[in-house]
Amino acid sequence: MFRRKKKEEAVETTPESQAPIEEALMAPVEETAATTPVPDETSAVEGVPAAESVSAAATAEAADGVSSPITKRRGHRVQKVGTVSSDKMQKTVVVRVDRLVLHPKYRRYVRRTSRFMAHDDLGATTGDRVRIVETRPLSARKRWRVVEIV
Repeated sequence: MFRRKKKEEAVETTPESQAPIEEALMAPVEETAATTPVPDETSAVEGVPAAESVSAAATAEAADGVSSPITKRRGHRVQKVGTVSSDKMQKTVVVRVDRLVLHPKYRRYVRRTSRFMAHDDLGATTGDRVRIVETRPLSARKRWRVVEIV
């Protein structure tokens, strides 16, 4: 069906045919390098990431006396809703989060349970439905915080 090309049949390029191509490519590159402007290091807008230019604009407005409502926001934090299964610790609860997962072979939904230790200032007790949100590590196993009792 398919046959491979032999080495003799392969098209060979000669150095004569490559020389004009290289000269044609090199000339426009040199011209564009000479005509492109070099960005100035003192420019506040060009060559600086957007976050730094915004902060520079904010300090400029602050110097003028005009305050801007630029606030630093945290990223989107994962929230989960679960049931408190243990509240025997001080300011810590164990929250059980159930989710349904489709079984790959049997195509039935299977209940999977995850347990999270969450910091609780609201006083949730066993059996309460709570919403937890991820936060910085508060202890060795506690990385969640109770936001509300649903």
